[in-house]
Order: sequence, then structure tokens, then C-alpha cells
Amino acid sequence: MDFIEFPKIARLSRDCVITEKLDGTNALITITEDGQFLCGSRTRWITPEDDNYGFARWAHEHKGELMQLGVGSHFGEWWGQGIQRKYDLDEKRFSLFNVARWADERPACCHVVPVLYRGVFDTDATRNTLEFLEMVGSQAAPGFMKPEGIIVWHEAARIMFKKTIEKDSEWKGRQP
Repeated sequence: MDFIEFPKIARLSRDCVITEKLDGTNALITITEDGQFLCGSRTRWITPEDDNYGFARWAHEHKGELMQLGVGSHFGEWWGQGIQRKYDLDEKRFSLFNVARWADERPACCHVVPVLYRGVFDTDATRNTLEFLEMVGSQAAPGFMKPEGIIVWHEAARIMFKKTIEKDSEWKGRQP
């Protein structure tokens, strides 16, 4: 019989990054080693003819710029005009999720989800960040006062968690 190791357990009190959770639709750009350019939604490959809110059409129009992302899969949110909360925008935007990689240099047609907190994970930081977002509004679309919530990226566990202002209201007024 093969021995099955017990997995290593990540320490909870380690670095995390909390970003704004945008309410749009998941989007993906994949660039293969041989230069193939693919677009995806959360669950499938899409094309300009079989699209998801116009993302594939937009991506193909910006292919020259998006190829600068390089080989790999680049996940983000396609959001704005006509998608979910709309954020009072006149256009749609593609915001990349990987804030460590795309904080400084990225294609001009791309945004990055806003970082709201960097530091050691604890429930107070999560609650305070969510309360801040609810009070001041979206950081991705300043002036929009109905942001969706936050994403917590726990670096040691390499996992994401989400908390939304409307659906995760149990945090209000309670101690962890």
C-alpha cells in the first residue's frame, strides 16, 4: 500500500493581500508557448462569435497590447457598463487579479484590482477593510458607493476568500 502523507498546514497569521471584489464577470487571457491567444470566461473558452459580455471581441481588438502579458493564464474581471453593478461607467474594463505581478507595468488597456490592505491576516483587518470599503465606496470606480466586497488572498495557504458587503453582513457589530 502506498503511504499517504498528511498535508502541511499553513499558518493563519501570515501575510495576506486584500483587494476590492469587483462585480462583473470573470475573464481570462491565455497565451501559449507557441503564441496562441485564447480568451475565456470562468467556465469556458470564448470567441468574438460566442462571447461573454463582449470580452473576447474586446480582447481580440487589443491583442497586440495583451500579448505583452506573456505566456501563461492571466485572470481578471471584465466589468463596467452593462455588466452586473455597472459602476456608473461609460465603458467596460479588464482588471487583472495578480496584484503582485501587475502592480507597476502592464498593458495600457488593462487595470488591476485595487489593493486595500497588505499585512498579516487577522479578522480585524478583514472587518476593518470591508467597513472602509462600505463607507468610502469603490476604489476601482471612485464615487460609486455600492461596492461588492473584498477578496482576501492568504499567501501561505495560497487560497482566496471572499466577503461581500450585502451577503456577509454577519461581521457587522460582532467580535470575531
